[in-house]
Amino acid sequence: MADTVLYEVSDGLATITLNRPDAMNAMNTQAKIALRDSLLAAAEDTAVRAVLLTATGRAFCVGQDLKEHVALIGTEHTMSTVKEHYNPIVRAIAGMPKPVVAGVNGVAAGAGFGFALAADYRVVADTASFNTSFAGVALTADSGVSWTLPRVVGPGRAADLLFFPRSITAEEAYELGIATRLVPTADLAAEARSVARTLAEGPTLAYAALKKSLAYGACHTLDEALDKEDELQTLAGASEDHGIAVRAFLAKEKPKYLGR
Repeated sequence: MADTVLYEVSDGLATITLNRPDAMNAMNTQAKIALRDSLLAAAEDTAVRAVLLTATGRAFCVGQDLKEHVALIGTEHTMSTVKEHYNPIVRAIAGMPKPVVAGVNGVAAGAGFGFALAADYRVVADTASFNTSFAGVALTADSGVSWTLPRVVGPGRAADLLFFPRSITAEEAYELGIATRLVPTADLAAEARSVARTLAEGPTLAYAALKKSLAYGACHTLDEALDKEDELQTLAGASEDHGIAVRAFLAKEKPKYLGR
């Protein structure tokens, strides 16, 4: 049986590839465990300085594998996957102390939409699409969508997209801010890798601090955010990379960061 998730590390970049193309990368239990464990491995590996999350085939991820799910309906395990799999996956993406790029090659629906939203940067093929999907199968949001989507598109638009699920084209996704960068489908793999590679060569600790700042600022007061910036800037200022950056700037050279 082919691996449901592929994991590769090269020159500081971990590439995690959803690999159930015949099922449009729907998440069965095997795939959810493999994705969760791959993300945790990337987070803990000091050699990894950025992560690229992408997929094979014509879909990014259509969410839960309903063929597997239907057998659990009515049992105590019906929705246990949220706590066991989806929550840890999203926490690993959003909380990882290094940048995560989602290379969205096709439809991203339900939990797949949530995975993409949890990433720090989304490179999206112009033929891709997004769909919240949850209400369409009489479910509420999971995979962090109730938190991430309103912060990207605003609470009113998020409610519309959740109550009335529909296909959001790549162009509309770009206009809404869901897609960070829109590229021709043929260029998606190379462009997503280029973005992720650039981040892998950058100041890793500064990126980690930026992720913390953005998450903290989203739900705290200005005064609290200012205090958090002071705390994180003190740490960033003590990093080797900061010294490298300043010296390179003064020498009019391109900095070569060490990620520490």
